[in-house]
Amino acid sequence: MNTTIIDFISNYGYLAVAILIAVENIFPPIPSEIILTFSGFLSISAHLNLGGLIIASTIGALVGAIVLYLLGKLISFEKLERLITGKWGKILHFKMEHLEKAQRFFERHGSSTAFWGRFLPVVRSLISVPAGMAEFPIKRFLIFTAGGSLIWNAVLIVVGRLAGASWERFSVLIEKYSFVLLAVVVLIGGSGYLIYRIKMKRSTK
Repeated sequence: MNTTIIDFISNYGYLAVAILIAVENIFPPIPSEIILTFSGFLSISAHLNLGGLIIASTIGALVGAIVLYLLGKLISFEKLERLITGKWGKILHFKMEHLEKAQRFFERHGSSTAFWGRFLPVVRSLISVPAGMAEFPIKRFLIFTAGGSLIWNAVLIVVGRLAGASWERFSVLIEKYSFVLLAVVVLIGGSGYLIYRIKMKRSTK
């Protein structure tokens, strides 16, 4: 599968990245780590730039997320369970435990999981389903999804570019330690927000 992904991106560039990331949301076995880090590596020598790759991958992530959001909104949990435990679950490599994990994550952490869930394996693909089931407002869902996806995509694409020929080794490390990446994003985001609040308080004095 990895060879097919690499060939597809090499031949079709931005379009391939958008399509693969959209499909990755619906079909978890396709690894975004490989898609994005290889895309970043390809930007060194091919006619691809980082900005275009980040935009293409984020559009793809939104398309895939919308499909699953609508699936959760329009189909009952019982019907979803029948689909996942039947042949479609086998074809898409979905397991009921994956959906239940995403649902528990959404219930425990609330609407912000549409953002943070983009950094976690399995949850990244399926978090859109419980968001749709809960009828989470579509505009907020798209904003959170776009924000989380943009950060995740940008980090992996830049890592791929910086890693150069070693991109594949880094893609494996990112897949294995995605929780560490999430912690770094939370730390940076929290620090930025804290600095912003301090500056705002000083400006009002």
